[in-house]
Amino acid sequence: MHRFLEKATNNNLKSMFVRLTAILVAIIFCASLTAQEHGHNTNVSPAQTEQTAPENHESTAAATEEIKYNPSPAVMHHIGDMHDFEMLPGMHLPLVCAPYVPGQGLKIFLSSAFHHGQKIVNGFALDHSIMRRVKDFPIQEGEIEIEAIHAEGHQTAHADQAHYIGHRPITDDKGKAAEEAFVTYQGKEYLLEEASKLMKPASWYDFSITKNVFSMLFGLLVLALIFRSVTRAYKRRPDQAPTGLQNLMEIFVVFIRDDVAKPSIGPRYEKYLPFIMALFFFILINNIFGLIPFFPFGANVMGHISSTIVLAVFVFLMVNLSGNKAYWGHIFWMPNVPTFIKILFIPIEIASLFVKPFTLLIRLFANITAGHTIILTFVSLIFIFGKLGTSIGGIATGSAIAIPFVIFMNLLELLVAFLQAFIFVLLSSLYIGAAIEEHHHDDHAPAH
Repeated sequence: MHRFLEKATNNNLKSMFVRLTAILVAIIFCASLTAQEHGHNTNVSPAQTEQTAPENHESTAAATEEIKYNPSPAVMHHIGDMHDFEMLPGMHLPLVCAPYVPGQGLKIFLSSAFHHGQKIVNGFALDHSIMRRVKDFPIQEGEIEIEAIHAEGHQTAHADQAHYIGHRPITDDKGKAAEEAFVTYQGKEYLLEEASKLMKPASWYDFSITKNVFSMLFGLLVLALIFRSVTRAYKRRPDQAPTGLQNLMEIFVVFIRDDVAKPSIGPRYEKYLPFIMALFFFILINNIFGLIPFFPFGANVMGHISSTIVLAVFVFLMVNLSGNKAYWGHIFWMPNVPTFIKILFIPIEIASLFVKPFTLLIRLFANITAGHTIILTFVSLIFIFGKLGTSIGGIATGSAIAIPFVIFMNLLELLVAFLQAFIFVLLSSLYIGAAIEEHHHDDHAPAH
């Protein structure tokens, strides 16, 4: 058995790792351009403030009893993206902010210049980890200090100051309330504009190195070192049994090749094998790194829909650019089918071209996001039962409930990390195989 695997893999893996690395670079480059700061807003609404903030300030103990812990901001903050990386409590690693404004060029500075949202830098403000452009702001260069921070349109500090960031409900023409962020400077309000998105164009673009982008680049570095080590091991020990990391990687490669690519794509699988391998290892390493709760890990890369959109677009292009005449013929004019049925099926088949990659991106995004959310929700039980540290018995009860479930969910998420990477490449392989499959039936045979 070993000689079979050795002959089958020793020659192919050397060249395949080189192509695999090149494809990974392309995937991460495109993903890094789209997986920018679209994090969730962690502000507390006025209604929540009324529920959580005590009205009676005569007794600190009585006020504390009325405070209810709301886990939603912490959960949404974790599964969102950020412009810095928390290494230790209170210790942050600043990342590169690179907003591009047409006509003004690319502006590059560190996220530490915002001072955790206390300053406007080069016409940009940091609003709860979301970098926004201060629209029509008169000062486009330099740092402007903000002495007071606003939340939901209600000032929380230094009421006599003139500068603050906040949110207010805006009502559109149909009467639907939509929350908008704004900054007030010298008595005038300026709208805070998010970066341009696929379905929401804006006046600027964000090419920053956010937490998710940093994690993807770090994962690329780790994969490149692994592939380089394995390739050198093959050259250093030719025709010998693999050991250590080489043996581990060969297990994955042989499994994806023999159980995914070969049966799903067919005889021409070798042409698409580096692409399939790149997808698998990229998804797998980011899923695993996301389960490690300390620096430089912990980012929710695959739980950010921008990342899964890029992967789905790569699959969409690979499938449809590889499609042969028979593939496109079955979409636009099915053989051996009555004409009125062909006309009926054409829009359905065209829609399926987009539904397939859409289901890929939603499945991966939803499963990874759900796993992170459940784990953090269990952790929040400690604070809920403990009443923010005021009840020792509650902390013990919450810990007794949360810790076993968190351990179980982490083990389950480790399985999901492998499973979701496998499902993504399996379905991608099936779509590619269907696009390049040769049909040998007689298209002119009468239908039964």
